[in-house]
Amino acid sequence: MTKLIVQPSNSDDMEISKQQYEYALNRIEELLPLVTDETPASDKNAIELTIVSDVVEAYEKIHYPIAKPTIGELISLSIEEKGMTQKQLAKELGVSPSRVSDYISGRAEPTLRIARAICLILGIAPAAMLGM
Repeated sequence: MTKLIVQPSNSDDMEISKQQYEYALNRIEELLPLVTDETPASDKNAIELTIVSDVVEAYEKIHYPIAKPTIGELISLSIEEKGMTQKQLAKELGVSPSRVSDYISGRAEPTLRIARAICLILGIAPAAMLGM
């Protein structure tokens, strides 16, 4: 059995090789059938699953970062999820459809008042709208 040696003082400080990452991915696949919601946190497989999951997360954070969505992407996705149209959103906001299009394309940013209304109408977390 290959040994995985990682000494995490902080997951952001971990230096993980591609080989360790691939090992961790394979080990997760082996452990998932053994660990269920009913498995105690003190179970050795549950503990190992947590550790190798942390290794995968730390590696992917560096090598496969996920960019935060833009305001336009948030609005566009939320409109689609709500089954609305840009025109319907514009009407609820009291702005022109072209203004909503500007928000989505990034040509304009909504004012704080409009951003708040967008969050309420579309169910977007205000922190996401503010890019936090």
